[in-house]
Amino acid sequence: MPPRKAAATAPAASRPSRAVTKRKAAEPAEAPISKKAKAAVKPAVATSKADPAAEKGRKAPAKKAAASKQSQPAASRKTAQPTKAKMSQSTAATPAAPKETGRKRKAEAEVTAAPPAKKVKPLVKGAVINEPPTERLNIYVFGEGSSGELGLGTAKNAVDVKRPRLNPNLAADKAGIIKIVAGGMHCLALTHDSKILSWGVNDQGALGRDTQWEGGLRDMDAAEDSDSEDGDDNGINPRECTPTAVDFSETEVAEGVRFTDVAAGDSCSFALTDDGRVYGWGTFRKGDGIFGFTSPGNVVTRPVLIPDLKKITAIATGSNHALALDSTGAVFAWGSGEQMQLGRRIIARTQTEGLTPRQFGLPKGPKNGITQIASGADHSFAISKNGAVYSWGCNNFGETGIAAGAGEDNACVTNPTIITSLNGQNITHIAAGTHHTIAATEAGECLVWGRADSAQTGIDMDDIKKMPEDAIIRDAKSDPRIIMIPQPVSEIEGEVSAVAAAGDQCIAITKGGKAWSWGFSSNYQTGQGTDEDVEVATMIDNTAVREKKLTGADCGGQFGLVTERVLRN
Repeated sequence: MPPRKAAATAPAASRPSRAVTKRKAAEPAEAPISKKAKAAVKPAVATSKADPAAEKGRKAPAKKAAASKQSQPAASRKTAQPTKAKMSQSTAATPAAPKETGRKRKAEAEVTAAPPAKKVKPLVKGAVINEPPTERLNIYVFGEGSSGELGLGTAKNAVDVKRPRLNPNLAADKAGIIKIVAGGMHCLALTHDSKILSWGVNDQGALGRDTQWEGGLRDMDAAEDSDSEDGDDNGINPRECTPTAVDFSETEVAEGVRFTDVAAGDSCSFALTDDGRVYGWGTFRKGDGIFGFTSPGNVVTRPVLIPDLKKITAIATGSNHALALDSTGAVFAWGSGEQMQLGRRIIARTQTEGLTPRQFGLPKGPKNGITQIASGADHSFAISKNGAVYSWGCNNFGETGIAAGAGEDNACVTNPTIITSLNGQNITHIAAGTHHTIAATEAGECLVWGRADSAQTGIDMDDIKKMPEDAIIRDAKSDPRIIMIPQPVSEIEGEVSAVAAAGDQCIAITKGGKAWSWGFSSNYQTGQGTDEDVEVATMIDNTAVREKKLTGADCGGQFGLVTERVLRN
């Protein structure tokens, strides 16, 4: 069979959409990969639109629209009061209006009467359907920290961390973290006593609290790249870079409720309760700017209850969309749907309907309902009780695992579709970056597919070139660009139990407690100590983690983290 070519207009290289990187993009974007580049930085886990690697910076905080003078009610003018003499003259000249009686008077009274105030019922805790994790974690961080993403505080050495470093602010015996997730340029952590901590970029309310600071701007080029423990204050906003509790003071939460999970996108954040409610804050973005959160164009700076979601058991986020799984196995999606990542067709005229969580074409019920959900930047996944893996969303590089349209401009899988190449693989865990996907099987195998021309897969390029022609799509130079059929990452030693991805990087955790990483590393987000691409899966090894049994990982736009379980609640 002749080699399969990518379309001439196939989307060009795009770097981690979750955040802007230091390195210039290798090639211009060819596909309309609509995602934000989180202003100077942070499209998080995420945009599939433009390549954020082209420049480094920080997006300016959204400015609150100043109310125009015209929009303010004019001051009511006081009518000149007649003098006592004029008053008596006026009243004498004008006969008093006759009193109205009977039905007419009664009708007017009924119309003008103010309705009685409605009593607002307080939230009452429902039946417990979710339990929080029970083990406390030590958190090891690495990568870009110039905007506080690593949560290391204001020390100068918190800017670029080349290899894993224990975060003392999040130590198990101090913070009691039981769950942590990375967004594009911010993180959320759930503590053993049901607090939610946040840190990183707060430009559009992603941290759920006030981070205003009187400090000045700093010169990032003057910052020293160092792993030294010495260093002066780095000028980062201390209220952003220090893990601090999300502000629920103005949010109604039922008495006795505990939080059990958290999820973070580019500029949006979510928290799940033990009785299945979901709270959220921040905003969703689309290609031309802010899309909204609870209504078009708005930014929510403090947690709000999402009323359409009840009895939810799991939440997941892409760059600018979210998924929720309920106790019946039904899945809801909401947010930006420009790449069909909501599992239903969204047109311009009705795009704001995407802000309301809705079910779509996935099976539900006791036999075939969904048991697990996951998301990449602009594509998503669901695993059913019978083991089928569904995907939908952006498919420019075959990241959904569906062949249709892969390698073409504007390729999308509109409705949930079964990935037939995964049938019988017993997938236990899925994670995804901007244009590639990684999965772990019940047997401990690590599989990858999607974009493969920039070290995203962890497979040696010489081995990719030897793959069957129906398994890959080549570029105009006949070099492999896309892996169409899931392939094993054979370089990993040991069975894989957990996977993480964002942008163009991945991390896999083995059952033996070792972390393997690969991909784009210009900001040290692989934890390998290099700013060059890590083309083949390589074990993360330094003194901080060498003797540790690692159990989890997550990836942000320009940073990463691994976790170690050390204490039980």
